[in-house]
Amino acid sequence: MTQLIALIEDEPAIRENYREYLQGYGYEVHAFSNRPDALEAFEKRLPDLAIIDVGLGKEIEGGFDLCRQLRQLSPNVPIIFLTARDNELDAISGLRLGADDYLTKDISMPHLVARIVALFRRIEAMRSNLHTKSNVLTVGPLALNVDKMQTQWNGTDIELTLTEFWMIHLLVKHPGHVKNRQQLMDAANVVLDDNTITSHIKRIRKKFLGVDTEFNEIQTVYGVGYRWNTH
Repeated sequence: MTQLIALIEDEPAIRENYREYLQGYGYEVHAFSNRPDALEAFEKRLPDLAIIDVGLGKEIEGGFDLCRQLRQLSPNVPIIFLTARDNELDAISGLRLGADDYLTKDISMPHLVARIVALFRRIEAMRSNLHTKSNVLTVGPLALNVDKMQTQWNGTDIELTLTEFWMIHLLVKHPGHVKNRQQLMDAANVVLDDNTITSHIKRIRKKFLGVDTEFNEIQTVYGVGYRWNTH
């Protein structure tokens, strides 16, 4: 089945350029110029992946609002921010809202497609798990259900994005072992820079701290990577 990409970009020429290029790779592309139209479409049918600009017309941070709204509809739809805004604060804000990637518009088209392919590869991996026996990884109070992509801490659900889920899955599979940034990227099937990985780890910690103020299982090994603390 053809994968559906939602493209939200307020500049007509740029929107058409990306739409035509992605269609050339066989994707179905639904393009929108503003947040309300995109949200209305999402409520009727979720895309397989969303590419969102931060500034949408008069809404300076309309893309951030749309990301938040899409995450409320689905915790797992991959979201890529594609924007001219290249400051670190915006990138961190986007990731904190649940985006899987934050790219600037100087990225080449082939590089953009490579990121998209990597995200879709994770979706296929998730779907393939649905046809296998139940696969729940339990370490202490943590339970990761790989089949359903669900995470629980002391019986409380933790909503993780796909990127966050696969990162924590790698750490938990090898408790006490340090995993570097390249290994985390490989586990998540995505290409990220160091700052982006750091932001994902911070978001994961924050989500667990939201249900357990004493959570300290994810340990930073400075200059190397991260590990799941076995105490």
